[in-house]
Amino acid sequence: MDNPISQEYILQTMREFIETPSPVGYYKETIPLLERYANELGYQVEFDRKKTGYIKVPGKDTDRTICVGAHMDTLGLIVRRIDKDGMIRTRNLGGINYNNIEGETATIVTRDGRRYTGLVTSQSHSVHVFDDARTLERNETSMMIILDEPVTSEEDVRSLGIRHGDTIYLDPRFTVTPNGYIKSRFIDDKACVACALSVIKYMKENNITPSCNVWFAFPYYEEIGHGGAYVPPEISQYIALDIALIGPDYDGGEDKVSICAKDNFSPYDYDLTTHLIEVAEKNHLNYAVDIFYRYGTDANAAIRSGNNVQAAAFGMGTFCSHGVERTHISGVMETAKLLAAFLQEA
Repeated sequence: MDNPISQEYILQTMREFIETPSPVGYYKETIPLLERYANELGYQVEFDRKKTGYIKVPGKDTDRTICVGAHMDTLGLIVRRIDKDGMIRTRNLGGINYNNIEGETATIVTRDGRRYTGLVTSQSHSVHVFDDARTLERNETSMMIILDEPVTSEEDVRSLGIRHGDTIYLDPRFTVTPNGYIKSRFIDDKACVACALSVIKYMKENNITPSCNVWFAFPYYEEIGHGGAYVPPEISQYIALDIALIGPDYDGGEDKVSICAKDNFSPYDYDLTTHLIEVAEKNHLNYAVDIFYRYGTDANAAIRSGNNVQAAAFGMGTFCSHGVERTHISGVMETAKLLAAFLQEA
């Protein structure tokens, strides 16, 4: 092939989307970024009422349309209370592990666009002060944000424009090692967003027309279970690109693409999953087939909501999900290659 899938483009795209905040429900900053990427590739983005973005690529069979979904939302927090001493208490947006975010930098975005950084910490924040600093359970009750501002009261905080319901995002700390390991928050699912865009670029540069119409979808509510709840009626298959898990029960790894046969809700469509396995084998990809516990995707959200679609899911093996995650560029590339091959045979 003249223009293979670009590893450099995937890493550049992943970094830019990861470093652009989009905690659950907050789409103000990634919408223009997605529009810019689509325009550079020669496409427009269409949005539904939930702000899911669609890049629509025509196929050879124009009577059939499939959806490839890579969710844009990430884990985050939201202001639930301002304490009398100016500390900020939060609720989670998605499955935050509070043990994992202690000591992280957080940024609060007010409704009028002001931003304030702070430190996520336990209320028993020092072993020199609190007897239970090591043993206190880290949860919504015990964790708080200390603003990087000279505030000592609720009134001080409110004078900054901070209110209940303001969105909070975490510092992602994106890093790529010289030997290809990617460490960052929000690899879930910005790595898959990058894969989707890289495959659109690859097909464009090589004049490849997919076998049928493909709508690349970028939803915002996957982390709370309803990103794929609405599926346009034209779509017959929903393929979720999402990170894959690594653990004692699994065959996947950071250098592989994992095809999910079942998640915590349901098996994925038998024929569609089998076809993905056949495509992976035909193209000599480094892949695994696994079932995942405490895990779901927008594809099965689509099924749960009663949409008449076949569902499937695959993605790169990723350590430490919902924390500072780690994968390898090899697994990301295998994911993109599987997607590109599948779309030519779907």
